[in-house]
Amino acid sequence: MTRDCLVTPVPFSAGTEKPAVAVPAGACDCHVHVYDSGFAPAPGARLLPPDASASDYGPLQRRIGTTRTVLVTPSTYGTDNRCMLEGLAALGEQARGVAVIDGSESDEALQQLRIQGVRGVRLNLSLGVSGSADLLEPLAARIAPLGWHLQLLMAPDLLASLAPVLRCLPVPLVFDHFGRIAPAQAGTHAAHALLLQLLADGKAWIKLSGCYIVSPLHTVDDPALDALAQGYLRCAPDRVLWGSDWPHATATAGVQPLPDDARQLDRLAQWIDQAPNSGATLRGVLVDNPQALYGFAAPAATPASPLSDDDLKRPMP
Repeated sequence: MTRDCLVTPVPFSAGTEKPAVAVPAGACDCHVHVYDSGFAPAPGARLLPPDASASDYGPLQRRIGTTRTVLVTPSTYGTDNRCMLEGLAALGEQARGVAVIDGSESDEALQQLRIQGVRGVRLNLSLGVSGSADLLEPLAARIAPLGWHLQLLMAPDLLASLAPVLRCLPVPLVFDHFGRIAPAQAGTHAAHALLLQLLADGKAWIKLSGCYIVSPLHTVDDPALDALAQGYLRCAPDRVLWGSDWPHATATAGVQPLPDDARQLDRLAQWIDQAPNSGATLRGVLVDNPQALYGFAAPAATPASPLSDDDLKRPMP
């Protein structure tokens, strides 16, 4: 299948083409951040990307064909969720949020986050500037009554060491960025084995997001990613999610090249093509699985409207 070419690049995404894969109606991008210099970064924050708003993200949605979004409070803001919540308000009913909390929030504050669209909290032990592994059990206890999940990001050695705690937490777990497992660690590291076990037991979800981060070549086209992604899909296709990681803060910081998000979707389709019942699996990863985890309504059966060139006239920052 050929990829349709567009005229104008969209903010913070390389390439000018739509995905070759037919993206199903109701598809969700499950890992997106928004940034606004009007909100002060947390002390010690290491990623300080340029402003990237929900309005900036809109052209990417129209380019790649997704209509639903999960906004995640980035490490830049610590436990300040205002920027993420502002983005949720702009995106409306087709968006959900993952907040960062320290556990001292009142029940009323957590209920307000739920009303605003939050469905989980993130503990970033990789680049985060707030929280520690000691918060795993207290945070899980706070959010369990809300039906929220706990999203985790940490180095594989730390992940493996926390296996006894993770197996007993009373909430679903979501691991972003391939669980931070490098392709060479698939099948060899205890953290990878733990993730597969948690997925198979129905206790966890995995986001196929940030593949260019875990790739030693820092590219979505790294063939070493194939076995890692396909292993997750074989293990628990109903527990796999996809996310672009827009606006790619590590790329704008110069750590990796800016990825092509349409190509990221096509790579997902390539990994799924190796699985049985690939058409249903693609819909599962992009539509059904996010619907189950984040509480989206069932999408309408009508296809998304075609992309217009006028949709993509917003200048590149």
